Amino acid sequence: MKHVSIKQAKDTLPALVREVEGGARIVITRNGKPVAEVVPLQQRCGIDWQAIEDWKKELGVDKLVTYIAPDFDDPLPEDFLSTPGPY
Repeated sequence: MKHVSIKQAKDTLPALVREVEGGARIVITRNGKPVAEVVPLQQRCGIDWQAIEDWKKELGVDKLVTYIAPDFDDPLPEDFLSTPGPY
């Protein structure tokens, strides 16, 4: 992993971005201490439904949620958040 100072990063930003596009990870430092990391952007494609199905089959799981209480989405009691719990 390459380390560059903030000044170096400012002066050579286009070249650093090209390196990152190629898969490199670059740490930016201030006074020799890491403060940021520039990494390639990972495209988000949404949920991999097939991976979930494969995982369920591997573990022998039919359903992830087997029961939802009828009052699941009812409002919580007024004092719920203001009363400390046992934890």
